[in-house]
Amino acid sequence: MERQNQTSISEFLLLGFSSWPEQQELFFALFLCLYLAGLFGNILILLAISSDHRLHSPMYFFLANLSVVDLCLPSSTVPKMLLDIQTHTQSISYPGCLVQMYFCMMFANMDNFLLTVMAYDRYVAICHPLRYSTIMTQHLCISLVGGPWVIAFLNPLLHTLMMTHLHFCSNNVIHHFFCDINALLPLSCSDTSLNQFLVLAVVGLIFVVPSVCILASYSLIISAVMKIPSVKGKFKVFSTCGSHLALVILFYGAITGVYMSSSSNSSTEKDTAASIIFMVIVPVVNPFIYSLRNNELKRALKEILGQSKIFSQ
Repeated sequence: MERQNQTSISEFLLLGFSSWPEQQELFFALFLCLYLAGLFGNILILLAISSDHRLHSPMYFFLANLSVVDLCLPSSTVPKMLLDIQTHTQSISYPGCLVQMYFCMMFANMDNFLLTVMAYDRYVAICHPLRYSTIMTQHLCISLVGGPWVIAFLNPLLHTLMMTHLHFCSNNVIHHFFCDINALLPLSCSDTSLNQFLVLAVVGLIFVVPSVCILASYSLIISAVMKIPSVKGKFKVFSTCGSHLALVILFYGAITGVYMSSSSNSSTEKDTAASIIFMVIVPVVNPFIYSLRNNELKRALKEILGQSKIFSQ
């Protein structure tokens, strides 16, 4: 054990996209543009919701929280990735790796919870429209967001603390662009059976259960919509759910690609692509999907952009 402690590594190497050396500049430009677009879009949504009292409703309260998460999730990985590409370095310290793993898990969990909460909000709005204001009270909305934030904070903390008890003594190469827990555990020379069990349990509780809740909400929504006699009425209701449903499909499709794929080397590129979708692409497309399909939000955004033009003159 003493020999093992003496050879414990102090840093990891994030391979990222180093297997495509000729495309490094292209990757840098692509991820920089995506990151800046996501920051700009989500900040605009937050400004629009906070400045327009007509958007102070449960749906936009949840959307504002989603925008905060979509600001933070890519910020936990993309700046480090851009720095590595620009400086041609791949190293990240052991503490830095654990910190990155913690925040990636926290914001990914919260993204998942908010999509579930927003599905429930759409269910109440469509299936119980007359009781919507009495059901979706301010206290309930705060609880629906506050509870998930507590879980999203504590869950990765548990995994991070357990990770500190593991030893990493030889292989320090992570075949990923960030410190993912599934990429870290195989590198340990300690017994990781308990860690792996907890990861599987978390996937079951934090991703499978909410996805079932989303499916149940939309099943009830579809059942209610099919009872509407007017085709125009059906289309109007479905259009209000289209933005959220598109994000759900993107997010859970990518999550499934990461956790349901094999652990062989041939699946490394697929895991990376799936991680990019739910950690970079989804936070970027979220503000644009909602702003393009929501007339109230488009009006508020036009007012903000109009005011900014006036002040710039």
